[in-house]
Amino acid sequence: MPRFKRYAVPVVAGAVAALGQAPVDVPALLLAGFAAIFLLVFRRNPSPRQAAGIGFAFGFGYFLVSLHWIVSPFLVDAARHGWMAPFAVVLMAAGGAVFWMLAFWGGRRLGPRPYWLILTLPAVEMLRAYIFTGFPWATPAQSTVDTLLGQALALVGPHGVNITLMAIAVAMAHSVLRWRSGGAVIALGLTVPLWVPVIAPQAALTGHVIRLVQPNAPQHQKWDPLMIPVFYERQLSFTGAAPTHGTQRPALVVWPETAIPWALNRSQVIVEEISAVADGTPVIIGAQRTEDGRHYNTLAVIGAQGQVVQRYDKHHLVPFGEYVPLGDFAARFGFYGLAPQHGAGFSRGAGAQLLDLGALGRALPLICYEAVFAHDVNAAPERPEFIIHATNDAWFGTYAGPQQHLAQTRMRAIEQGLPVARAANTGITAMIDPRGRVLDRIGLGQADFIDAPLPQPHAPTLYSRTGDLPWAVIMAVLVALGALRTVARQRRKP
Repeated sequence: MPRFKRYAVPVVAGAVAALGQAPVDVPALLLAGFAAIFLLVFRRNPSPRQAAGIGFAFGFGYFLVSLHWIVSPFLVDAARHGWMAPFAVVLMAAGGAVFWMLAFWGGRRLGPRPYWLILTLPAVEMLRAYIFTGFPWATPAQSTVDTLLGQALALVGPHGVNITLMAIAVAMAHSVLRWRSGGAVIALGLTVPLWVPVIAPQAALTGHVIRLVQPNAPQHQKWDPLMIPVFYERQLSFTGAAPTHGTQRPALVVWPETAIPWALNRSQVIVEEISAVADGTPVIIGAQRTEDGRHYNTLAVIGAQGQVVQRYDKHHLVPFGEYVPLGDFAARFGFYGLAPQHGAGFSRGAGAQLLDLGALGRALPLICYEAVFAHDVNAAPERPEFIIHATNDAWFGTYAGPQQHLAQTRMRAIEQGLPVARAANTGITAMIDPRGRVLDRIGLGQADFIDAPLPQPHAPTLYSRTGDLPWAVIMAVLVALGALRTVARQRRKP
């Protein structure tokens, strides 16, 4: 078979698998894509080198489709950064594909059939979540948040669900291979966990209401001096509006990431104005701040007396967005990230921390990108009562990016058994219950606010107590045993 045709099928299978992710959001297609590529491996029995090529092509098709939104940040200032957009999406797709190439190569080295891919693919996905600060966006488990299988995130986390998905896909491929037409029926039946919706009682409520504010400031206008007052006044008016949830006043108001364009430590008048409009209700705002010549992406809690009473500095920053690796050196040549307004980028905060919000309890703050990482949420010093996610998804465009980011936030809710109050600049703002269900929301591109009742947290989940370590150990031990078995088998050959 010509090389182009040889790898066109894996690319198409990867593209089909990517349709399991939002916004298409059909997780059975994700299983179908993986099952198709596993069936291909069953039938071709490729060499390790050929398997690596198949894995790269499959991963490239998957990540090219699922991460196509990555062009959006470069188009905010198209005259300056637009030329980078096609390179960015191709390089991001190729970068993800390299991990899957390693999985297919390793799986083939461990055995002639694709059974080892049940372990090697989730293993490289775990590696992708950690290495080089991590980027687990569009991991297969992300597609399951609306399904019964997605509830397993509370037990085994994203990597355990990835193992389950790979096992189902291999079983589907084996069914088709062994039983031909009858196997297709069996394979279809194996997708049932991805068709069944979440079946559970409505979330119990705390009796408190949180107001979530969405100003809808498009990124290309967010820093426009003519538009800054418009967006600021809009947030003030939403904060001071009459209650919409009966007559109950909100116990907390949450503004999104970088909700004000002024440095927090030089905005005392602004802080006092926000406090006055809130009329005694604490307000959490996103802002930048400076300290000792460093710049931070911050969430600040404004108290009833017009003072910042608590703050949190983002600690998991976006590479090449909020900071540039070796940034001081790169800045000498005029190379900066996309987001910084000052200097070579933002500085890292001290780490995960909790905000004490009185009667509401303690909240774990996450800023934008931090909601992508399950292990960041597990790094909280103590278990909170709920999660606050403040984000500016205007960077991610108006289609796939914000919807996928919401799906990841919902994953964190299921994994921890905690509600999430999410305020997004341009959407999607939402109140999420501990099973990952969206109870109330503001859609993309709307300026509005919601008064959303806060659900009660569930008991600590198994995953919140164990994290990723058990799966890392299990996969490492099994792969190591498989490698030893392969070496021993090769030594026995004459």
